[in-house]
Amino acid sequence: MATGRRRKQHFRRIHACSCGRASFKGEHSLIGGPGFSRVVYCNDPDCFEAAVLNYGSNYVRTTKYTLAMFFPKSLFEQFRRVANMYFLICAILSFTPLSPYSDVSNVLPLVVVIGVTMGKEALEDWKRKKQDIEVNNRKVKVHHSDGMFDNAKWMDLKVGDIVRVQKDEFFPADLILLSSSYEEETCFVETTNLDGETSLKLKQALDATSNFHEDSSFQNFKAVIKCEDPNANLYSFVGGLHLEKQEHPLAPQQLLLRGSKLRNTDFIYGVVVFTGHDTKLMQNSTAPPSKRSKIEKRMDKIVYFLFSIIVLMSFIGSIFFGILTREDLENERITRWYLGPDETTKYYNPKRAPVAAILHFLTALMLYGYLIPISLYVSIEIVKVLQSVFINQDLHMYYEEADKPARARTSNLNEELGQVNTILSDKTGTLTCNSMEFMKCSVAGNAYGRGVTEVERALAGRNGSPLAQEVTDEEGPVEDSTEARTSTKGFNFIDERITNDSWVSEPRADVIQKFLQLLAICHTAIPEVDEETGKISYEAESPDEAAFVIAARELGFEFHERTRTSISLHEFDPISSSKVERSYKLLNILEFSSSRKRMSVIVRKEDGRILLLCKGADSVMFERLAKNGREFEEKTKEHINEYADAGLRTLVLAYRELDEEESNEFNTEFNKAKISVSADREEMMDGVAEKIEKDLILLGATAVEDKLQNGVPECIDRLAQAGIKIWVLTGDKMETAINIGFACSLLRQGMKQIVISSETQEIKALEKVGDKTTVAEAFKENVRHQISEGKKLLSTSTQNSGALALIIDGKSLAFALEYDVKDMFLELALGCASVICCRSSPKQKALVTRLVKITTGNTTLAIGDGANDVGMLQEADIGVGISGVEGMQAVMSSDIAIAQFRYLERLLLVHGHWCYRRISSMICYFFYKNIAFGFTLFFFEAYASFSGQPTYNDWYLSLYNVFFTSLPVIALGVFDQDVSARLCVKFPLLYQEGVQNILFSWLRILGWAFNGVLGATVIFFFCIRAMEHQAFRKGGEVVGLEILGTTMYTCVVWVVNCQMALSINYFTYVQHLFIWGGTIFWYMFLLAYGAIDPNISKTAYKVFIEACAPTPFFWLLTLIVMVASLIPYFTYASIQARFFPMYHQMIQYIRTDGQLEDPEYCEMVRQRSIRPITVGYTARFEASPNDSGH
Repeated sequence: MATGRRRKQHFRRIHACSCGRASFKGEHSLIGGPGFSRVVYCNDPDCFEAAVLNYGSNYVRTTKYTLAMFFPKSLFEQFRRVANMYFLICAILSFTPLSPYSDVSNVLPLVVVIGVTMGKEALEDWKRKKQDIEVNNRKVKVHHSDGMFDNAKWMDLKVGDIVRVQKDEFFPADLILLSSSYEEETCFVETTNLDGETSLKLKQALDATSNFHEDSSFQNFKAVIKCEDPNANLYSFVGGLHLEKQEHPLAPQQLLLRGSKLRNTDFIYGVVVFTGHDTKLMQNSTAPPSKRSKIEKRMDKIVYFLFSIIVLMSFIGSIFFGILTREDLENERITRWYLGPDETTKYYNPKRAPVAAILHFLTALMLYGYLIPISLYVSIEIVKVLQSVFINQDLHMYYEEADKPARARTSNLNEELGQVNTILSDKTGTLTCNSMEFMKCSVAGNAYGRGVTEVERALAGRNGSPLAQEVTDEEGPVEDSTEARTSTKGFNFIDERITNDSWVSEPRADVIQKFLQLLAICHTAIPEVDEETGKISYEAESPDEAAFVIAARELGFEFHERTRTSISLHEFDPISSSKVERSYKLLNILEFSSSRKRMSVIVRKEDGRILLLCKGADSVMFERLAKNGREFEEKTKEHINEYADAGLRTLVLAYRELDEEESNEFNTEFNKAKISVSADREEMMDGVAEKIEKDLILLGATAVEDKLQNGVPECIDRLAQAGIKIWVLTGDKMETAINIGFACSLLRQGMKQIVISSETQEIKALEKVGDKTTVAEAFKENVRHQISEGKKLLSTSTQNSGALALIIDGKSLAFALEYDVKDMFLELALGCASVICCRSSPKQKALVTRLVKITTGNTTLAIGDGANDVGMLQEADIGVGISGVEGMQAVMSSDIAIAQFRYLERLLLVHGHWCYRRISSMICYFFYKNIAFGFTLFFFEAYASFSGQPTYNDWYLSLYNVFFTSLPVIALGVFDQDVSARLCVKFPLLYQEGVQNILFSWLRILGWAFNGVLGATVIFFFCIRAMEHQAFRKGGEVVGLEILGTTMYTCVVWVVNCQMALSINYFTYVQHLFIWGGTIFWYMFLLAYGAIDPNISKTAYKVFIEACAPTPFFWLLTLIVMVASLIPYFTYASIQARFFPMYHQMIQYIRTDGQLEDPEYCEMVRQRSIRPITVGYTARFEASPNDSGH
């Protein structure tokens, strides 16, 4: 006996690829050839032959950079951005006489911006490095010599090392299992990190190595393994073990993969075959697809647009400069004597005007570069990281039960959350809990179980209030009785006719007994006894299988022990009216597969009788019943249909008795099929099973509920009101998916359903007689016809303003996604209010997502929780992983992880809307302030006959984007809110501002650009006209370049910061600090910089303290220019908000006018959210009067 937990009992499962002994046929004959050349010298990794092969170490690196490559690679990444490359060229040119400003003032801001970005990259990579260090330095016991095992680091492992892995430890590399502490040389492996499946996998060592149970056994162990080369296929392995002059074939059943964990087994011994980046885990570790938001892509276009403006401005200036230079000599007298053209032979030589124009063009390109904000990219990255922190720390998206907060795994897509047009959702584990509960059953034609499902509640609601009241009344005592008894996970069955051993009094107690025995025996669950409480728990391959075993236990048939050859039950004996222990000898297991849709076990009872116990889908079970086994068929079918209508998952249970001869004959044929290594091995095994799974006697059917997650209907309703389309892509059958659709209010009464199914009579008839090609062509034509009919119905429905739902199964979807049909299918789907794709494969989920994303160009969001959803998550613009019970594969492949589907409401409607608005406003404002600043330079250039003389001091130019105006923009991007979170949810249509991209349209961008040009015009001409002939100093001196530049710069700082103040909706102390602090910092900088040696400060030397500050005219002009520059925007904003309000402005008006608590007025505004084509329970209630009218 083991301490703590009792050892779990199991058996050798019959997997298509895993059981039986492989032979040197088929693929094994390829060993030694191309792709199968790996040779492993077991227990001798340092021998000469192994050293020659030079296999890689077990050191794993997941970092993006190495120490040596960080600077070159990171710099390459930075200068891939066109803006950074432009600034680099300007920085290089600043060291030439062409530069209009000093080299240091130009280079330093670029270094700061690049340095900050590289620092962020280094910090993120250091986090990855720390994870690598932790993994690479984990310890494992390795055989060194004389049968001694010592601790060694993972990274020091070599191919051929013998390792000992303890219970609950991860495998350090890909190993071949040599022996195990568990009986039959088996061990149990959890592969959640690899494929997302939480069920345990059985592995089995070869008989040839099964006697190595002690450390000392390996003292003289020597063997050679020849196998396939490293590859990414998790489910295949071909190799051979050469031991003591004998060859033993190796299969996936002996392979233990890095990343998986040893479970329920004290220890195993294994030999390392693949290390480091050769392991299958690392071979599968492909970089996730690079995703960029639509705003970021448009931002690149804006940068190109501004660069075009710079080129145009420089071109215009150089032409004028060339003309003026050529005409500069007038009667051999130099007109522009202050430029000194007679002292140069290059830049201003009137005799070489074209050359002067070209050189001036380069100077102007550098001078006008301030139109492009150098700090834009780094500011946006800072803002997005801070936005992600807010998402991660949002307590409204924290799932306390599982201690799981929301996690933004990338910050690149924050604003994309505010533009989602279509959500593509998995069903099981995403909309539902993936926690099955046994609720009802049909035995011997009698229905048992009176619980009320979520779907039944929804059905009652949609069928009218009388039935809803009946369900509510009926539900009362059910809930009371549920509370009265001890809650059992997986069991929600209420019926006093069967519980507490009352079934013995039922008319067909013998059938009920066989039914419960079948539930307790026909499965692959693993029992585990807690020694402290004595309670038995089960680990099963699926939640519904666990529910069956738990139901059998709760109803008196407790499965408590399993060996390789037997199953033991504590079952209620109706004769003695007491619990007795019975053992059933296991002869064969025929496991469930998607093609078979059933599972069977063959057992021998204590009295010697042999039984085949079978459970499976009704579509395959009823046709296998014997003529004398159909006594309850009609009643059972009725009950199954009722259960399906209630949203329950059903299975049919049946059995038959075998004679000894038939059992032996089957066993011989089945063993022969399962040891085959040919390509049609699975078909051979299925064919043998098909022969014996017939002439069954029906016992009844089970019904389990996969409950909806809390808040799913409410969340879907809000998202639908926000105008987001919701598609469900599920592997479940059509009936179940439709019923869940009703429970979620994706479907409603009166909504016409366009069903495209492969289960038509024509197709079924053709499948029986036609060949595959003919059937496929007919099938495709049938799908095309059904889509065409659906489009006709769609056009009729559009005229009548009715809502449609499209429901399509997997076979039909395969043809609907073909090149010449997919556009028709998508047109139909987009016209429907709800789309449900049933029986969808993982690949089909990804293809549907790609079709919607690429064809419509709209933002798509995929949400799922299982490994089968990974393709869909990676294909969508945004992938959201549910950190549920199906492992972490979906989460690891997602962009954002949440614990419950209902959190999607807040993620999109609140954080998505805020992030979209903040980033959009931030970018528009960034370009506004730089255009306002850059055009003052251009106007002065024109005023100074395009001489290349900047009006501002070098450091004024360089620090404009870095210190004086950038921090308020960051505060805007992090804190601004147009409406509160509560109002975002109360008025979901607000979300459409992002979907329609209202806040970042080209019209809005150009409007902000025009505002910048207008502001620059006012600033420049007011300052020039006011100061051109103005005596400014005490001595009567007129204004010079240094005073004009300082005054204009002061006006620019005040105007752009006050423009920011006007644009902000939600002030915090941080905004006040950055806006007014940035302005004050400008004056402090003037004082400090002006006090420095004039060789450094140049035109700024004491300009503020001696010339500007003492003059009232300076302060008055700043005030007048600021007011005049802001009046156009203020006027426009006031008129627009008063007469043409946007939706968020209407909500702001409700809030500020005190009408937030006026239900009538709020409802009037909210009515804009509800349209007849939407889904959700609100739209359902709105549509119900119309439906009843019809």
